[in-house]
Amino acid sequence: MKRILYYFKNYKLKSVLAPLFKMLEASFELLVPLVMAAIIDKGINNNDKLYIYKMGLVLIALGIIGLVCSITAQYFSAKVAMSIGKELRFDLFKHIETLSYTEIDEIGTSTLVTRMTSDINQVQTGVNMFLRLFMRSPFIVFGATIMAFTVDFHAALVFLITLPVLFVIVFGIMIISIPLYKKVQKKLDRVTLKTRENLSGVRVIRAFNQEVNEKKEFKEVTSELTKGQIFVGKINSFLNPLTYVVINLSIAALIWKGGERVEGGFILQGSVYALVNYMSQILVELVKLANLIITETKAVACAKRIGDIFDIKSSQVYLSSEDIGNDLWNRQVADLKGNIVEKTPKVEFINAGLTYKHAKEASVEGLNLTVNKGETIGIIGGTGSGKSSLVSLIPRFYDCTEGKVLIDGIDVKDYPKDKLIDKIGIVPQKAVLFSGTIEDNIRWGKADATKEDIEFALDIAQAKSFVDEKEGGISFKLNRGAKNLSGGQKQRLTIARALVKRPEILILDDSSSALDYATDSALRMAIKEKIKDTTVFMVSQRATSIMYADKIVVLDDGKVVGLGTHEELLKSCEVYQEIYYSQNKEKA
Repeated sequence: MKRILYYFKNYKLKSVLAPLFKMLEASFELLVPLVMAAIIDKGINNNDKLYIYKMGLVLIALGIIGLVCSITAQYFSAKVAMSIGKELRFDLFKHIETLSYTEIDEIGTSTLVTRMTSDINQVQTGVNMFLRLFMRSPFIVFGATIMAFTVDFHAALVFLITLPVLFVIVFGIMIISIPLYKKVQKKLDRVTLKTRENLSGVRVIRAFNQEVNEKKEFKEVTSELTKGQIFVGKINSFLNPLTYVVINLSIAALIWKGGERVEGGFILQGSVYALVNYMSQILVELVKLANLIITETKAVACAKRIGDIFDIKSSQVYLSSEDIGNDLWNRQVADLKGNIVEKTPKVEFINAGLTYKHAKEASVEGLNLTVNKGETIGIIGGTGSGKSSLVSLIPRFYDCTEGKVLIDGIDVKDYPKDKLIDKIGIVPQKAVLFSGTIEDNIRWGKADATKEDIEFALDIAQAKSFVDEKEGGISFKLNRGAKNLSGGQKQRLTIARALVKRPEILILDDSSSALDYATDSALRMAIKEKIKDTTVFMVSQRATSIMYADKIVVLDDGKVVGLGTHEELLKSCEVYQEIYYSQNKEKA
C-alpha cells in the first residue's frame, strides 16, 4: 500500500482539493436539518409563509452549492485516480520487462495479465472512492452527532450508544472480508489462465474435439470463483441489514426520548425532526462507508498483489554502460582483440549447465564447446533434449546454473545488456510478429535500418519474393499475430528481422520448421554466402537442415552425446544415426 501512496506525490493539490470540496458539501448538508427545524418551529407553528419561502430559498441555495462542490470533488478524485492508474500500469509493465525468463515462468503470464488489468482497475476505483467518501462519511457521522448535541444534549445521548455498535459491525465485517478477497483474486488468476489457454489454443482444441472437456474445466474454475465471491458476498450482505436494524432502533429511541423532551417543554417539534434527520444522515453515510470499506478492502488486496510483483527482483543483474564507462569497455575489447583476436573463440561454453527453477533435473549439463568466428553450429536432438535451453544461454535468456558462457573471451554476465544484444540476432522457435507494417516489424531488429538494409535481410531470409507480391510491399499491414500470413511467411520475416542488423552471432531456434526443403536449403546457402563472418547456431529437428554445419552438437536428455561433422557423427554417434536414418529411410 505504501507503493500506491508514492504515486500521490504528483497530485498533492488535487488529492487535497477532492476531499476538501466533499467536506464543504457535507458541511452544507449538515445545515439542512437545522433549516428544516427552523421552518417547522418558526414558519409552520407561527403560520409565517414569508419565513417559510425565505428558508426554502436557503435550502435551494444549500443544494446548489452542495452540488457544485460535489461535482468539483468528483472531478478531482477521478483525475487523480485515473492518473495514478496510468502511472502504476506503466511502471508495472516497465518492471515486468526487467524480469528474467526465470521470474516470468515462475509467476505465470495469466497472473501478470490480471495484475495489469483487473487489479489496477480495482486500485483506481479504490483511490477514486477514497478521495470522494473517506473524509466525507466520517465527517458527516461525527458532524451529525455533534450537531445533534447542539440541538439537545439529553436526546443526543442515543447517538453515543449507536455509534460504537455500528463501528463494531462495520469494522468486524471488514476484518473478516480482507483475507477472503485475497483468495477470490487468486481464483480470478486461474480463470484468466484458463481463458488465455483456450483462446490461444482454440484451433488445437477443435482439432482434437476437446470442446466438451475444456468447457467442463472452465466451468469448474469459474464455479470456484463464483462460490468464493458468493461466500464473501454473504458475509458483506449482513452489513446493510445490521446497520439498518441498529439505526431504526436508534430512531425509535430518539423519537421516544424526543417526545418526552417536547412534552417537558425543553425542545420543540422541529428539534425532534432535526435529530431524526441527523440519525438518518448517519444511516446513509454508514451504508456508504460500509460499501466504501468493501471497495477499499478489494483495492488494498489488489494493491498488495501488485506490490508483490514489484517486490520480485530479477535474478539477472546487468552492468550498465555507464557503470563501466563506454571508453573503458571499448578499451577492454580493443585490448582483447589486439592481443589474441585470432585465437579467441567467438563463443565458448565452459562446463555450462542449466537447471530451471524448481526442476529436479538439469536441462543442459557439462557442456564444453568452442565456436570460432564465422562457423555454423548445428544443434540436434530429440524433443526435450535441451536444444533451445542451450542457445538461450548465449543471449542470457537464462543464466548458467553451473559453468559459464564466453563471447569474444568475455563472460556474458560481464556484458552491459545493450552491448550483448547488439552482437546477437535471435529467431525464436515460435514466430511472433506484431500488428503494423512489415517494415515496422523488420525495424525491431534495427530501428535506423535503411531500405537497402531491409531489402538485404528479406533477400537472405527468402522473403523478398512474397513481400514484393503483397500490396504495398514492405508497407503491407499485418493484423494481430500476423494472421494474414502463412506459417512459413511469418518464419521468414522473423529471420529477416534478426538479419537486418547483420549480427555477429545468429541464433536460429528451429526457425525453419514451417519452410519447405527447397526454401530451407536456399536460406542456408544465402546465410553462408552473404554473411560469412556471422557465427550461426542452427537448432533443428531436421538432420538435412544442419548436416552441412561446421560442427554438429547432438543432445540427449541435456547431455552432449555427439560432437563433430555430419560424416563423423554418422560413424560414431548412435543418437545422430537414429535421427538421420529415420528421416532419410532410403539412405539407411
